[in-house]
Amino acid sequence: MAQQIDLSSFDTRQQFESQGKTYTHFALSALDQSEFGPISRFPYSLRVLLENLLRYSHQGLVDRDDLLALLSWRPEATPQRGIPFMPSRVVLQDFTGVPALVDLAALRSAVARNGGDPADMNPFIPVDLVIDHSIQVDRYGNNEAVAFNVQREMERNVERYVMLHWGQKAFKNFRVVPPGTGIVHQVNLEYLASVAQTGNLDGQDIVYPDSVLGTDSHTTMINGLGVMGWGVGGIEAEAVLLAQPYTLQIPDVVGMRLSGTLPAGTTATDLVLTITRFLREKGVVGRFVEYFGPALQTLSLPDRATIANMAPEYGATMGFFPVDEVTVRFLQNSGRDPQLVQLVEDYFKAAGMFYTPDAPEPEYSTTYEIDLATVKPALSGPRRPQELLLLSEVSPDFNKQFSGQLSEKEESIDAGNMDGCPTCGTKPVECSLKLGDKDCLTDGAVVIAAITSCTNTSNPDVMIGAGLLARKAAALGLKTKPWVKTSMAPGSRVVTQYLEKSGLLTDMEALGFNVVGYGCTTCIGNSGPLDDQVAKTINEKNLITASVLSGNRNFEARIHPLIQANYLASPLLVIAYALVGSININMDADPLGKDKDGNPVYLKDIWPTREEIDDVVSSAVTPDLFINSYASVFDGDENWQNLHGGDSSLFPWDPESSYIREPSFFVDLPVEPEPISDIDNARILALFGDTITTDHISPAGAIGPDSPAGRYLQDQGVKPEDFNSFGSRRGNHEVMMRGTFGNIRINNTMVEGIGGYTRLMPEDQEMSIYDAAMAYKQKNVPLVVLAGKDYGTGSSRDWAAKGTKLLGVQAVIAVSFERIHRSNLIGMGVLPLQFAEESSAESLGITGSETISIIGLNQEITPCCTVDVLVNKADGSTFEFPATVRLDNDMEIDYYRHGGILQKVLRQILSKH
Repeated sequence: MAQQIDLSSFDTRQQFESQGKTYTHFALSALDQSEFGPISRFPYSLRVLLENLLRYSHQGLVDRDDLLALLSWRPEATPQRGIPFMPSRVVLQDFTGVPALVDLAALRSAVARNGGDPADMNPFIPVDLVIDHSIQVDRYGNNEAVAFNVQREMERNVERYVMLHWGQKAFKNFRVVPPGTGIVHQVNLEYLASVAQTGNLDGQDIVYPDSVLGTDSHTTMINGLGVMGWGVGGIEAEAVLLAQPYTLQIPDVVGMRLSGTLPAGTTATDLVLTITRFLREKGVVGRFVEYFGPALQTLSLPDRATIANMAPEYGATMGFFPVDEVTVRFLQNSGRDPQLVQLVEDYFKAAGMFYTPDAPEPEYSTTYEIDLATVKPALSGPRRPQELLLLSEVSPDFNKQFSGQLSEKEESIDAGNMDGCPTCGTKPVECSLKLGDKDCLTDGAVVIAAITSCTNTSNPDVMIGAGLLARKAAALGLKTKPWVKTSMAPGSRVVTQYLEKSGLLTDMEALGFNVVGYGCTTCIGNSGPLDDQVAKTINEKNLITASVLSGNRNFEARIHPLIQANYLASPLLVIAYALVGSININMDADPLGKDKDGNPVYLKDIWPTREEIDDVVSSAVTPDLFINSYASVFDGDENWQNLHGGDSSLFPWDPESSYIREPSFFVDLPVEPEPISDIDNARILALFGDTITTDHISPAGAIGPDSPAGRYLQDQGVKPEDFNSFGSRRGNHEVMMRGTFGNIRINNTMVEGIGGYTRLMPEDQEMSIYDAAMAYKQKNVPLVVLAGKDYGTGSSRDWAAKGTKLLGVQAVIAVSFERIHRSNLIGMGVLPLQFAEESSAESLGITGSETISIIGLNQEITPCCTVDVLVNKADGSTFEFPATVRLDNDMEIDYYRHGGILQKVLRQILSKH
């Protein structure tokens, strides 16, 4: 049997040469000489995991059973076991990075209070934080927009940035990419990632695969470069950078065979939206998806990165592309050091991890196939990334999706009817808004058109394509509609440079797509305000308006609170819809408008050919642009350099700050954790249905003046116009806990109407969820939350778990959990429980008036054990139902026992003093 193999009997250390230098690596080829081989049977992604375990088994961090479990992987029977994974580095964005830095600073303060040296506490592995989530589209449509928006960003976030500037100097192994540089995943792809890492072990120069965990779901973008990585919660990332191993359930690996060639007129965006729907329907949550097949060589590296980026949208842990010739070519073309490029090729070939078309096909848990030739131009929306719509389906689907709200109006809008408004082509019953003499705003109006997000701005093919489309449209006399807020926010300055070099930036600016900044902007809800008149008309007429963006998420209320229909599309289609100004058009058949001579112009008339795009890409996208853009990437501008956070190893907490406050997680922490106990007579804080996202739980958008967070800030002397966003105030737990479950779109079935409210029991009094939680806290009443399927889907927002904890919630009972949020709950000491199959709060008749007791926790709990949940109804009757404890491995049980990951880390640090 495999378990009887003595792993020390084969030496996995081998040597290879690259450019005349000898390196050591942990060779998977040693497996070929054991009954675990051949190595070719393993998916490439598992080979990277195997190398990680082999390397760390020599350092005492991996035991024999861990390695045996992964070596025993078979496609028909994945071992149900968690294994440690030690990534090479961590990447953060500022929304999740600031609270992570706040926690690190708070740990240092706690160490100092307990007599230790705070300067001794630093990240154990390299950490890069890229400031990209804070810029908002305040000004747009002109060449002054970017400077204005950057200045407003600095004014709004100066307190946060002072702390980041302090952290850059105070901590070892911690670098900050200042604002105005780019989006974390694009910067990672174009500059930070090395693909192969070097180090020293026992006096030998070793080489091993680059790997990364990030505090953003779309860290998976780097999988397109053959780098293993995915998004985790900020809490998990903090543990990893503090030398805690990340525990990974050994995954099923889905093989995604790509064949054929993309047809003319389609883009990588269309392909990834198609894949997203396909894999969501198949179900790949918690799995690795690995791409292979003859079409791989036809996809550029940026095409692959686009597909990998949206792994969270199709539910996978990763969307992995193995290292191959395309990888090597991209490293060369993006200006990487030639010695590194050669080392990558030599190492991955020596290690048996270099993909070639004629290599043996690995064994996969399941294999699916998509023929690229079947892909058609499409959008996804109006609410979820997997809602794929062909161009001809968009308008009918819009009218169907919103039929209840549109039925009160006399007729829907047909933007393709050129007998309607002479300017926009719509045929409204009544023009709701007059902008000039002819223009109108109606249901279905596109009020935001944004080229945004690293998902697509990292891809020169679609960005150059958008520029060529803009050039042709402008030459024919087409213009964007005046109610459309247009913007372009590239993921790096490289994009601006090649658009300038090709002359296409001017053409895009002619249609209002001026650069507004370098950050996520509209994709994460930082779309900024709509025109006052547009916003007023939407509110007065109760219009159902739309946005079209080149992003990766379109969840309800994410893009803008006044926009109910949000569609994901390629940058080319973003511009096309801006020209029409309405979602009510069949782009396949209807004209976009009229040219200077009054002739109808169709999409096919301005769509660039593959050859046109390739010609511009080959001449304009050159290595020198990458080298120049990243030459001083960590320096920042004068505003950044003039920030002063002090030189102390301890952060100078300001009790008056409304942005940065020392969190209460480590105050009066017992030396030893309390024993795990049952949860008795808890009240139900909220009762949710399916697909509650982290956007619902911890909104990153605007702070309402009358919300609990808004009232708190006003009590602190902050005026509503200076509130900024929830995302920017993630360093202040007082604000964030008041915003938890406060999204106006969240539907708590215990109340009717606006989201963010509940009923205080047994008084049966309606109030905000925050106010109810504080009332329960005064009475020392524990709380639980009940939910349906896919609880916590969406972005890896640690505050969705931190806020839950601070409100007093001790357990969340759901039909199913999204991976990252479940881990975050555990990391904060909140217990995730899962209803038994075919069971839910609804099927059990739970209304929210009951009390809940969770029985069996005070015994010796084991991974995924079952406990009883006792329900006491208001009429005095009771019933029980079983629930699975979603602590999936011993490490998660240990974190829960300590009350959270960071509490465990602090106890470990203090035990050494």
